[in-house]
Amino acid sequence: MDDMFAKFVIGATAAALIAVSGAAHAQPRWGSESSPSPSTSTSQKTNEAADRAVYKPVEYTNAAKPGPALVVIPGEIKSNNATFTQKFGANNIADFAEIELSNANFQVLERTNLGPLLNEFTLAYNLGDPDQARKMLGRGKLKTTKWVVKFDILKTEQVAAAQQGFDGRALGSVLSILGGSRGAAAGGTAVGSVRTQDTSGVWIIGMRYKIMNAETTEQVAQGYTEEKMEVGTTSTSVLGVSSAQQGGVSLDTMVQRLIQKTVWEIDNKHK
Repeated sequence: MDDMFAKFVIGATAAALIAVSGAAHAQPRWGSESSPSPSTSTSQKTNEAADRAVYKPVEYTNAAKPGPALVVIPGEIKSNNATFTQKFGANNIADFAEIELSNANFQVLERTNLGPLLNEFTLAYNLGDPDQARKMLGRGKLKTTKWVVKFDILKTEQVAAAQQGFDGRALGSVLSILGGSRGAAAGGTAVGSVRTQDTSGVWIIGMRYKIMNAETTEQVAQGYTEEKMEVGTTSTSVLGVSSAQQGGVSLDTMVQRLIQKTVWEIDNKHK
């Protein structure tokens, strides 16, 4: 009996240690303690909206297969939309692309390895100058480079917008005048306090990727994809009690998702 009890204790202790070890190595997660008012309806609504924009990793189909060594160069932003160009530069997009290509198991050589040569390197591939490209590929870690990849923004435009609302002041005044009693006046005041406003806008953002042979500067492949982004607000006010909501995916999230779509295609078709 003592031996059986001792084995039971040892087994239970081992299981507890494994459980503790697993918990210690689990990815850290944060709950509602980061919210100043986690139990309120406004906190719940804002967190639900934010959850839709949180970064979500993509499971790339051929991630188990190593991809060729490549360098991501800053692409072009062929958009005149001030909202987008003020927020994004070509380097921001290239940074996102390096992360996703690494997640898809491509051997990404960081642009920082190029140092001050980055502009010359980018120019060589944009102009299709193989001689200049070969000179640079003979240096350091760049010797293993097979591909040069760039991501261009070709379209950022608001294609639709809508707005509607209700202002009860005019109707409230009519009710007060026609009613002629205290009750009618009170009803007119209540109706006159009502304000509603809904606005929404839809954007389309398009991204192109190009893969170039690092040695010859010739194009290996290219592709294009678009995503739709909707932003909007809604507000209501009745007798001084108001509520408002604003939501929609941000430009940052849209760019990340476009890159994830294009990297998924590169991983599936060109690895």
